[in-house]
Amino acid sequence: MDAQASAHEPTAASRPVPEDEPAEAGSVAAWLMAAAIGTLDILVIALGERLGYYRLLAGREPLTPPGLATASGTAPRYAREWLEQQAVTGLLEVLDPGQEPDARRYRLRPGVAEVLADPGQLTYLAPLARQLAAAARQLPALEQAYRSGGGVPWAAYGADMRESEADLNRPGYLRLLAGDWLAALPEIQQRLRSAPSARIADIGCGAGWSCIGLARGYPLAR
Repeated sequence: MDAQASAHEPTAASRPVPEDEPAEAGSVAAWLMAAAIGTLDILVIALGERLGYYRLLAGREPLTPPGLATASGTAPRYAREWLEQQAVTGLLEVLDPGQEPDARRYRLRPGVAEVLADPGQLTYLAPLARQLAAAARQLPALEQAYRSGGGVPWAAYGADMRESEADLNRPGYLRLLAGDWLAALPEIQQRLRSAPSARIADIGCGAGWSCIGLARGYPLAR
């Protein structure tokens, strides 16, 4: 839209209320409800990752709620409720829904393990849920920052934020950093692969996965 046309546009305050305002409000309400349900799913995923549930389900035969509770050292009732919620969400499959609740067996649906249980996969995103949960815990501090004009320091977000960031970066650093990303800099890559040994300074390396990726990709470098 050009400037002349926009100059003749009515302001939001002067626009007449459209006849389909209830429909508009319904769409907004439906969007917000879907976002709220998605937020709850994120929190349950963060919890499952913290408790090791996804890894246990990926590495074994289908598990019952008592079986998952025993393997993870958690309470059977909560293990059952988590499994039931994940089945409703669609991440788990119930093999025998006609059985009593504690006798039902659950397994991951296809593709779920690569996203939520295998930290070596480029599709691994389970730490993202933990990261968002860590960010949400700082809402009171963020509110105060909005009022005061200050900020929320990175240290305030805690180990979950730092470790989830490292876990999210890990697959890329180990599988793509040397072979793919630095391939965009052929002269640099050639130097890193040649003698005499190149020296690398990795500043702000977090948990160290970038250093490990560089060391694996360029064994002659120091």
